[in-house]
Amino acid sequence: MKFRKIISCLIFSSLIGIVALTGCGNKEQAAAPAEDTEEQEVSDPDAYSKFEEEKVSENEAAQVNPSGIVAEHDYVSSYGLPREENSDQIRSYLTGKFVDKKAGLRRPVAVMLNNIEEAQPMSGTSMADILYECVVEGSLTRMMGLFENYDDLKKIGSVRSCRNYFVYYALEFDSIYCHYGQSAYAMPLLEEDFVNNLSGLSSVGDIVFYRTNDRIAPHNAYASAKGIAKGIETLGYRTDYKDDYKGKFTFAKDGDVLVPDGPGAYAATHVEPGYLINKPWFDYNEKDGKYYRFEYGEPQVDGENNEQLAVENIILQYSSWETVDDKGYLGFDCHSGGKMTYISQGKAEDGTWIRFDGDLGAVRYFNNEGKEIVLNQGKTWVLIIQDTMGDKVVIS
Repeated sequence: MKFRKIISCLIFSSLIGIVALTGCGNKEQAAAPAEDTEEQEVSDPDAYSKFEEEKVSENEAAQVNPSGIVAEHDYVSSYGLPREENSDQIRSYLTGKFVDKKAGLRRPVAVMLNNIEEAQPMSGTSMADILYECVVEGSLTRMMGLFENYDDLKKIGSVRSCRNYFVYYALEFDSIYCHYGQSAYAMPLLEEDFVNNLSGLSSVGDIVFYRTNDRIAPHNAYASAKGIAKGIETLGYRTDYKDDYKGKFTFAKDGDVLVPDGPGAYAATHVEPGYLINKPWFDYNEKDGKYYRFEYGEPQVDGENNEQLAVENIILQYSSWETVDDKGYLGFDCHSGGKMTYISQGKAEDGTWIRFDGDLGAVRYFNNEGKEIVLNQGKTWVLIIQDTMGDKVVIS
């Protein structure tokens, strides 16, 4: 698969990448839910490749030049810089904090997580350093947790099936992607040599995953740290970050707590991303600087410790999308860039997102002055928002 170099829907107004969205074609509302089994069939095997091909720019050779990035708050962008080390610790790519080198030098795992109401509470989610959330068919949302130090976790999940766009999100972190099944559309991508994945339907399925008897399938498949490690060993995957990995975030320095103050910054103590089924929201707690997560009308907790999920940073990443077939499968543009909102410390600032370096690169975030946004140290929740559903988002 050739690397995507999709820029057709963007106008680059400076070297560092201020973008403005133009029309990206017609959009459709999500169709009725497809039957969600672990090995999904599709109505048109070529539909997803057609969707991606339509997104490729006529000028396929065009590249985003990341040199000269200027960060806000007078910071230096972390893009391509070596990480700070301190004896047996190193700065985490995921949280910006010092962590033991055993975890910080190791590739994280990205685990697909079941987020339907019948699957609550999930297990191990409070240990995720980054959580992604995006709608799938039928307007349900699915989540993906990025785990850096997962060694003590005996139960992660329940684990669900792959969608193409989540693979691209996982690639931003040079992570090993864990899932239980996939749609037919995902198979060509999963078979690429640059994707390292652990699938419940593969030869290592019984090693990595197990089923419980407290829930009915497919909501009872879980991964364990021991199983993940054995699966990685069995398949011979690289365990450390690649030498040319450049990271995704620029984080605040130790002791700095940064309040978003870009052009037009505004209050953000209550956040609703506008997802139609689980109807989630976040409330800010000024005492600890965290945003606490609710969905289905109640706090969202980790079933292993009853801890409510909470993060220091929220990112709303608006993406163009389409319904790719008559079963309701969705395609999200993970490459072209678009609008975004960064939320932390009770404030929000708008800007843009740009993916550098193709499939194997990462999205980075810029305010409306074109300066890279600096995240506060800690956990982050990235919410992928359909660009036609922005009127559903509430920030107050």
